[in-house]
Amino acid sequence: MPSFARFGNDLYTGKRSFPIIARRRLWFAIALTLMALSLLILGVRGLNPGIEFRGGSEFTLSGVTNTSGDPAREVLTAEGVTEAPRITTVGGSTLRVQTTELDSDQIAAVRAGLAEAYDIGTEAVTSTYIGPSWGADVTQKALQGLVLFLVLVSLVMAAYFRTWKMAVAAVAALLHDLVITVGLYALIGFEITPASVIGFLTILGYSLYDTVVVFDKVRENTARLQDQDRVTYAEAANLAVNQTLVRSINTSVVGVLPVASILFVGVLLLGAGTLRDIALALFIGMIVSTISSIFIATPLLVELRARESGLASHSARVERNRAERAERGEATSDRMAASVLGTTVIPGGHLGQSAQPRRRKKDQR
Repeated sequence: MPSFARFGNDLYTGKRSFPIIARRRLWFAIALTLMALSLLILGVRGLNPGIEFRGGSEFTLSGVTNTSGDPAREVLTAEGVTEAPRITTVGGSTLRVQTTELDSDQIAAVRAGLAEAYDIGTEAVTSTYIGPSWGADVTQKALQGLVLFLVLVSLVMAAYFRTWKMAVAAVAALLHDLVITVGLYALIGFEITPASVIGFLTILGYSLYDTVVVFDKVRENTARLQDQDRVTYAEAANLAVNQTLVRSINTSVVGVLPVASILFVGVLLLGAGTLRDIALALFIGMIVSTISSIFIATPLLVELRARESGLASHSARVERNRAERAERGEATSDRMAASVLGTTVIPGGHLGQSAQPRRRKKDQR
């Protein structure tokens, strides 16, 4: 059975290749369908905002032996609270009860009732009130940060790669990641907290990092594109995606595994909390962003540049030259493309003694 390293070498040299760019219309259709479904779910079900965004009263019960939420519901019902509370277990002996806004008399009565219901002292029950205006401020700052981030990223990428189309493709992949991640949150009903918002914003940097690596390889493969007439821009970009495919998978696995461990600890050992909320957003977003860097960003870049007059004429010249070679019985492949573009690497190859660095002779005194 071939090793993963051999598989990566085969992709880099063109011996093995996946037609990712050639099937870009399929990936676009799938991505647009998933985004449309995410927006539909978001519009129908909506998000599940945490208390930091909707406001309300929160009670924290420490040192409880019974983590069932039924006694807390009975206490709140007795105090005239009609809305169903949100009760979660934090760790093994702490209970968090979130409900609507209560006045000072209700808060005192609920604290005493919860202490009696769970057989703990009143000092073990703490109460906190969070106004909805704080959540509105967090939402506003998050949106401002998102817009500023996208603008700066677009300008930097356009200047670095010297084409605005790479910036457009990268930003489109970022928006794809955000929409899909938020859609999954709406579908499953995960609670949106400030920690979740931080996780969403962190996803942007991870997705951008993976996309830039692939784009850099695309730029390298297409630097001398006009000097030859055997490989089109789409084929050179497809080679770049295949050459960075193993690296993208490895980076994703290395990044997802510790996040999954944090998520496991946050859910099973610590219960609901900041650690779980951040890890959950990162876990979903990192997987989605890895997929988008392969199947969305580069295929979209090729789609945007395919209609440029220079690349269109070059592709036509390549097709004519390819037809002439076909008449002579010659074939073309991604391995030949790697050779033409100067990216062929033979594992274990040795360039000879002349290619080795020379040692400097020590000064003799």
